[in-house]
Amino acid sequence: MAVTEIVLFESSDGAVSLPVEVDAVRNEVWLTQAQMALLFDTTKQNVSLHLGNCFKEGELEREAVVKESLTTASDGKRYQTNVYSLDAIISVGYRVKSQRGVEFRRWATDVLHRFIIDGYAANERRLHELGQVVNVMARLPEGDMGTRQVLDIVRSYAPALDLLDDYDRQSIGRPQGSSGVHILTYEECREVISHMRFGGESSLFGVEKDESFRASIGDIYAGFADQEAYPTVEEKAANLLYFVVKNHSFLDGNKRIAAALFLYFLGRNGLLFDGEGNKRLADEVLVALTIMIAESRPDEKEAMVSLAMNFLCT
Repeated sequence: MAVTEIVLFESSDGAVSLPVEVDAVRNEVWLTQAQMALLFDTTKQNVSLHLGNCFKEGELEREAVVKESLTTASDGKRYQTNVYSLDAIISVGYRVKSQRGVEFRRWATDVLHRFIIDGYAANERRLHELGQVVNVMARLPEGDMGTRQVLDIVRSYAPALDLLDDYDRQSIGRPQGSSGVHILTYEECREVISHMRFGGESSLFGVEKDESFRASIGDIYAGFADQEAYPTVEEKAANLLYFVVKNHSFLDGNKRIAAALFLYFLGRNGLLFDGEGNKRLADEVLVALTIMIAESRPDEKEAMVSLAMNFLCT
């Protein structure tokens, strides 16, 4: 196996600058449990606990993220040991409770944020060229079936490209939503939270710091003179996600609780799946949207809500 080395992550205090082996052919990163313990400033036993929970909860498939490798120990001897892929490393990083883990999550969040937001700027020229290609192909004869099929595929991505352009210009429109039938209550939300279980979770999970969570639920039904501020289910759901994430009402688990209640509210109003039984919001979109809200500035609230509504209404 052709191997090279990279620095996976460097802490702000310089205490950790972890070089790792990379399969140069398959572009894969692998760490041992001991290396992950060093990376996240925790114990090997804690890393093992989090990995076990990842497998038990079905977040990761053991066969896909674990392999055996010969590792050189401090005594110079080589031993057979398990190494874990980047998917496993990231999963542990989002679970471990340590200052280094917090720093890693901030770093990972920043990478994701720049990938989503700044990626548009990096590809703007290609998107412009793609638009020109569409315009040219649209003028071709209808009989050219191969060309027309390609054009149809390109055109199918037009809403996504338009949404990127709207986000870049801070002009995301709000689609027309649907009327709801289920009114969410504080007691109901607490019942949902009480059934949320995460392996190795601290006793602080779901513990409220103040009355802001109760206020978040009431805020989605706010209005004046019989006019609701958020009249549609999609708008209420998007604002619920935003309020619970940004208000930091809980000592632990704010983003997970916000995302779970967001999905629960959509489900109770019959909007979690489309007419064909598919999720309206893909898993990775939910994660990215929740993280983006957490990292957004207060003046970006309307853009975040509009973005969530567009995902729900497409």
